[in-house]
Amino acid sequence: MAQQDTHAISPRRDEDYPEWYQQVVGAAELAEASSVRGCMVIKPWGYSLWERIQAGLDGMFKATGHVNAYFPLFIPLSYLEKEAEHVEGFAKECAVVTHHRLEAGPDGKLVPAGKLEEPLIVRPTSETIIGATYAKWVQSYRDLPILINQWANVVRWEMRTRLFLRTTEFLWQEGHTAHETSDEAWVETRKILDVYRTFAEEYLAMPVLTGEKTPGQRFPGAVNTLCIEAMMQDRKALQAGTSHFLGQNFAKASGIMYQTRDGGRDFAWTTSWGVSTRLIGGLVMVHGDDDGMVMPPRVAPSHVVVLPIVRKEQERAPIMSYCESLAAALRAQSYHGSPVGVVVDSRDMNAGEKGWQWIKRGIPLRVEVGPRDMEKQAVFVGRRDKGPREKAGQPRDAFVAGIAAVLDEIQQNLRDRAAAFQARHTRAIDAWDDFAAFFTPANAEKPEIHGGFAMSHWCDGEACERKIADDLTVTIRCVPLDREKGGPGKCVVCGKESKGRVVFAKAY
Repeated sequence: MAQQDTHAISPRRDEDYPEWYQQVVGAAELAEASSVRGCMVIKPWGYSLWERIQAGLDGMFKATGHVNAYFPLFIPLSYLEKEAEHVEGFAKECAVVTHHRLEAGPDGKLVPAGKLEEPLIVRPTSETIIGATYAKWVQSYRDLPILINQWANVVRWEMRTRLFLRTTEFLWQEGHTAHETSDEAWVETRKILDVYRTFAEEYLAMPVLTGEKTPGQRFPGAVNTLCIEAMMQDRKALQAGTSHFLGQNFAKASGIMYQTRDGGRDFAWTTSWGVSTRLIGGLVMVHGDDDGMVMPPRVAPSHVVVLPIVRKEQERAPIMSYCESLAAALRAQSYHGSPVGVVVDSRDMNAGEKGWQWIKRGIPLRVEVGPRDMEKQAVFVGRRDKGPREKAGQPRDAFVAGIAAVLDEIQQNLRDRAAAFQARHTRAIDAWDDFAAFFTPANAEKPEIHGGFAMSHWCDGEACERKIADDLTVTIRCVPLDREKGGPGKCVVCGKESKGRVVFAKAY
């Protein structure tokens, strides 16, 4: 076995995937654990990535007619109790505020005081508080539709946490819309699903499957939940986004009523939908390698790092001048409507060590400039979608002029690799023994390794769904919207009639 590079991530993906993930998040300077249990500090490089994700999605939301607003962090307990399924679904995850101040106790230590008349829930999701607001805003069909999104933080009291994938507090966007008819609300639900799919595939270079959740996995209180599911490199599924058709359930709970066109009264039809900082965890697990993070250019905080190679002090000034000129020329170029992002790393430290730091951070392009490059009006370029030793010299002007094309090529390469990986590990399986074997580790010492996506028939029975979850820790990730297109078959568990195949996988 070849010796692992001392700069590479340890352990490798094939040695300990969960620990590899944690090490990449740390080495890429994306986030770190907070002193508050279950919470994280998102570091500047990681937050810049989130800002790029925000910007891309926000533009897509606004292009489809949505606007941004902000609603309270605190939700009265009585609001949550209005929708029975909703409160049951979130009760165990709620953080509750019962007092409004601190006072010094007999021993001088601070203790809670000023008990609230009604406890407040720290926002786990905002359907109820936004519903109460919409009930005041909506009087007539002329007030509909309402198409609002908010960027916010939420709190769900998780027992087992992992940076980005599952934390007690996380950042997200949540859209909440109200409509005059069921058809309009369903069109909205489908539209947002398509926005999420497009963003995942075109911005994150992350191929996804789309479909419905089974009744047992729907959002609490929803009539239907649509989702995008991505395959990670350990072949587990990651639910990367959800869009919920809420019917009139929350409108009835919150009293969102309007005067109809014929003068009657009816409840509005509502939707909600969201993605979170979990997308960053997905990016790590879809594109990362044994050298660290790999950033798709369309969401990378910066596209190019310029690394001055200074070996003698008298070389510093002319090389830095050359690098700053190169950076300015690159920033004058456009990449998908924005200037190319460039960092000039002028830190006084070993050039090789600096290069490896940027490799671990996943920046798409590394450009080294030394005295010979400057003399030749050239650059020495390394691409993050290729090996760390694969670097090549090229004329400076040609590199600048072709920067957008190179970034697009890297973006497409990452998407193609992820799509090929997903295709290799997706199988149509009809027999139970084959299905069970697909999800049973071949090597008992590596229980985290499993098959991938199994496209198998299901009778729509809760008992069969539960048996698969209990026996194999495998769940139905989604029921394809065109499920019946592939034709009927026999349930992989019980052999009863099935309308079509659904997607099974182990999942985060």
